[in-house]
Amino acid sequence: MDWLEIARKYQDEYVNLVKKLLKIPTVLEKYEPSNKQAPFGKDIKKALDLMLKTAKDDGFVVKNIDNYAGHIEIGDGEEVLGVLGHLDVVPAGGKWHNPPFSAYEADGKIYARGAMDDKGPTIAAYIAMKMIKDANIKLNKKVRLILGCDEESGMRCITRYLESEKMPDLGFAPDAEFPLIYAEKGIYSFDLEGDFEDDLIESLKAGERYNVVPDECVVVVKKNLQKEFIKYLQDTKTHGTVYKNTYTVFGKNAHAAWPHLGNNAIYLMVNFLKNHTTNPLVHFIDKYLNADHYGKKIGIEVFDREMKELTLNTGFVVYDGSKAKLGLNIRYPKNYDFNKGEAKIKKAAGEFKLSYSLSGNSTPHYVSPEDELVKSLHQAYKKYTGDHDSKIMSIGGGTYARILKKAVAFGPNLPGKEDLAHQPNEYLVIKDMITAAAIYAESIVMLAGA
Repeated sequence: MDWLEIARKYQDEYVNLVKKLLKIPTVLEKYEPSNKQAPFGKDIKKALDLMLKTAKDDGFVVKNIDNYAGHIEIGDGEEVLGVLGHLDVVPAGGKWHNPPFSAYEADGKIYARGAMDDKGPTIAAYIAMKMIKDANIKLNKKVRLILGCDEESGMRCITRYLESEKMPDLGFAPDAEFPLIYAEKGIYSFDLEGDFEDDLIESLKAGERYNVVPDECVVVVKKNLQKEFIKYLQDTKTHGTVYKNTYTVFGKNAHAAWPHLGNNAIYLMVNFLKNHTTNPLVHFIDKYLNADHYGKKIGIEVFDREMKELTLNTGFVVYDGSKAKLGLNIRYPKNYDFNKGEAKIKKAAGEFKLSYSLSGNSTPHYVSPEDELVKSLHQAYKKYTGDHDSKIMSIGGGTYARILKKAVAFGPNLPGKEDLAHQPNEYLVIKDMITAAAIYAESIVMLAGA
């Protein structure tokens, strides 16, 4: 079947549904497990309800798993093919041309936080399943579009899902890049904390998440350093503002998997503060983190032929004049010695009287490029793009694929296309999403067809 020709007939349906979903601001504000109706908040619950109701109305079998996740199902059989998408998004920081949850459409694009990570791709997978259902294609496996609600903040949703539902036998996550990602680096987050007074800094704050390069850092100072700060901005060509004793610098957001694509505002502020304070936090950042995306200063740099280099992101800092907390995120390849690296980090932190605590560690995920799952998906991609040159790859990002025993990240960002995930003015290209829907339909039939 020519799924691309069929998918084009579903374009209006795709656009209408994805806009509805994108207009819901599904940023996790607070995780409340005691709130059985909405453990991740009312907006994320609203998005889950929208998807499950839409699918039920379209004739699918649906299931809500404790408001942590849900699935939409077609097909029969004992084996399960999982297609894993997520409804939550990272905060909409930075400068947007239009409100980040307006789902503004222009020139064949739809702009919104979550457009590519991961609402647009999730709806493309849903449309793929709807096309298969409408075409009465017989499937000998159950195909489940699994909808997570907490991918950006710890994946507690899928942990709960798998406590009550069967682990899919194989699957893919439409949450990354084409042609296909067969390997994902380990993802490791940790905190450094300390207690100390400061003669200069009343407060210091930047960032919200481990997995985002912060684009704004604000310091409130006890002394008048306006003249020095303005000179620093001018000399370094750094964008910033001064209002009384509050100084702000602006950098550039990026995904923590590619910190070199951003401009970390914490580092920009530290470059100023280090000349005016003895604060241990400031000088730890300057000595061991500042402008180093690969862990070289701490001594944890490593390179793997398939997974490439380790990367390090300073995601957030909070200091109230007495207590400090710094959040860091490392993406590491399969040859990284975790225990030795952790020891080096603790030693560096201890030098500045900072204590270390592990926040989370997800080990590297790998499926052989020779596996039939990889070969089948790659074949579907090549059929609808004509691209026989782009190579399958490994990434530093983390997707739901790492939760399953055999799964890969599969699209939808096409080779050479701009990727603004976790950045301002994130957008999807409607034409590309329709192509993705065709690729996903072909893939599902290849993997689960009778």
